[in-house]
Amino acid sequence: MIDALKLPKAELHLHIEGTFEPELIFTIAERNRIPLKYASVDALRAAYRFTDLQSFLDIYYAGMNVLRTEADYFDLTLAYLKRARAQNVRHAEIFFDPQAHTSRGVAFETVVEGITAALREGQARFDITSHLIMCFLRDQSASSAMETLDLAIPYRDRIIAVGLDSAERDNPPSKFLTVFDRARAEGFLTVAHAGEEGPPEYVWEALDLLHVSRIDHGIRSMEDPQLIERLRRQRVPLTVCPLSNVRLHVIPDLDHHPLKRMLDAGLVATVNSDDPAYFGGYVGENFVQAAAALQLTDYELVTLARNSFEASFIDDVTKRKFLEEIDAQVSVRAGR
Repeated sequence: MIDALKLPKAELHLHIEGTFEPELIFTIAERNRIPLKYASVDALRAAYRFTDLQSFLDIYYAGMNVLRTEADYFDLTLAYLKRARAQNVRHAEIFFDPQAHTSRGVAFETVVEGITAALREGQARFDITSHLIMCFLRDQSASSAMETLDLAIPYRDRIIAVGLDSAERDNPPSKFLTVFDRARAEGFLTVAHAGEEGPPEYVWEALDLLHVSRIDHGIRSMEDPQLIERLRRQRVPLTVCPLSNVRLHVIPDLDHHPLKRMLDAGLVATVNSDDPAYFGGYVGENFVQAAAALQLTDYELVTLARNSFEASFIDDVTKRKFLEEIDAQVSVRAGR
């Protein structure tokens, strides 16, 4: 079997705030003299027992409260890139949630400058290319999202797309129609979380109203045969996060995850880690554990890796280079 950790891959569904390991939380909290309610790293990690998306979000937002300076965001992002390189991530498209920071008094500029400085460092040190995607918190108002979009416009050279994340229930994509219309007019690409806890109808809305290039999660699309056919026909990528789905009780266990059925249906599924510090594994662990549980073949693993680059926002020349890396590794393994 192919070593999924060594396969060249892109990660397209990764919240940088969700890479905040407990050890780094304590380090930054101490640096910024911010008290934590947990007595130790182990006590904090033990709190990562989630019953649903909202129970995760509660502790997720509490952890990021210690992020205050450019150095904090730099350290957070570089720590992720170092881990990603060890799993042969060659390209990363990283989400960040500015509203979760500006609402605490952290300047938008502080967040973007810290993250993008680390992305530049990551390319120089680890040879990982990257794009930055700004997400709107869907459980906040559309007017708050529009205000955040205003802040992002001067940074169009650093932010390639806007997305939609956070609590999906009762927050349909249609709520943000005007915001996404303006974002596209300003030159941003669009993506959206849909069909994780929300119904397949949210995926339809994301496609028809927000005109997204990718669906993040999208696993509940498998409940709607017409939607499956549309996703297959239009080759709409889905950024699937197996361990996240299990930890948030969207799927009972990996044995029942729809990833293999998505591939069998001809969908452009990719494997990603979502919030790996909280969900028990980075993208490599998602590949390895999903492959074991679903008995994925070498061909299916290579397809997932190829899909990750095909679904990315990188230019065609760079995309071909990465796909050739996969082909070269597979050829070497086959003895060709």
